[in-house]
Order: sequence, then C-alpha cells, then structure tokens
Amino acid sequence: MARRTKEEALETRNKLLDSAEYLFQSEGVSRTTLQDIAQHAGATRGAVYWHFKDKADLFGAMMERVTLPLESFFNDEQTDQEASDDSGVQALAHTKNAILKALYQIVNDPQTRRVLEIATQKVEYLEGIKNIRVRHMTTCNSFLCRVKQGLDTASRQGNRTLPLSSILAARGLHALIDGLIQNWLFDPQAFDLVDAGERTMNVYFVGLGFTPENPPRPALQEA
Repeated sequence: MARRTKEEALETRNKLLDSAEYLFQSEGVSRTTLQDIAQHAGATRGAVYWHFKDKADLFGAMMERVTLPLESFFNDEQTDQEASDDSGVQALAHTKNAILKALYQIVNDPQTRRVLEIATQKVEYLEGIKNIRVRHMTTCNSFLCRVKQGLDTASRQGNRTLPLSSILAARGLHALIDGLIQNWLFDPQAFDLVDAGERTMNVYFVGLGFTPENPPRPALQEA
C-alpha cells in the first residue's frame, strides 16, 4: 500500500509538471496560476502545495527534468577525461562533446525544447516569481564552471596560455552557444543547431589558441 501511495504521489507530481509545461508555454509563466495548473492536471490546489512550495519551486522542478540530463553529459565527459591520459586537445574535445550532446538533445527531445522555449521566451521576472531568475543564474553558473574546468585542463595539459582568463573565455562560449540555441528556438528550420554549434566552437577554440584536429562527433542516440 505504501509503495502504491508513493507511486501515485509521483504520478501526480509528474502530471502537475506536465501541465505546468503546457500552460507556461501557451499562456506564459506570469499569467499561469497554480490553480490553473492544478485544474489542468485534474488535481487540487492542495496537491500542488504538497509537492511544491510556490510557483518558483514548481518552475525549478520543471527545469530540472531537462537540465539534469544535460548536466550529466558534462559529468560523463569529465569522468572520461579524468580516467584517461589526455593531451590538451583531447581534454578540450571532452568539453566540446558534452555541449554537442546537449545540443543534440535540444533538437531531438520535444520536452527539452519546450522547457527551454519557456525559459527563454515565456518568463517575465515579476516580483512574485523573482526566484526564477535565481534559477536561471544557477544554471548559467553551472555551465560556466564546467566549461572553465575544461579550458583550464586543456590549457594545463597542452602547456598553453589563454589570451584571456578562463572564466571570461567560458562566458564567451556560453554567449555563443546560448545565442545559437535561442535563435534556433525561434526558427528551428533556419539552420542545423548541432552542426552550427560544432563549427562555431571550432572557430572559437582556434581563436583561444587551440588548433585541435576535429574530433569525431560524440556517440548520439535517437530520442
């Protein structure tokens, strides 16, 4: 009985998150109430508060369903890097491959694409949901930290000195990739996101002083 109750609670939580995704995308975050979400999910307002403290907490949980898998790409690549005796070029390839895997998921997984569209196009940072901005900053800082680590490792192993600090270089790469993602979300037919990401990263890394051979594209799976 306890197991069934736990499964039912998880099912309700997922229905609430699914409804939040749908309503946030169609109506916008600020115009969607917790009551709207509960009604769409066939649940009570009390059920919403059982699982989430407020709208910002629900928004964060919705984001985590897609950002945690994306972050795992960096974890996997970092594990591979630490387990091998890489040169600077190979260390840089791990960072690049993690980003390419993330871009591939954005292109091929509708839920990831939907949530990113909400996060970039459907959010207004109003007083009542100001913590959502904190969530955005946390996600951004996590990316910056991981890319900085990759650049530091590549510089150290390749005995290179970057022309600017590694954190600033990471911010530049973030701006590049984030800009490509946002432009692609506006018009997915305009260009191939994965190919554009790979080509522009190659140019960016060359600009930082790396001249790597183009590594094989990472193993990707159909969604």
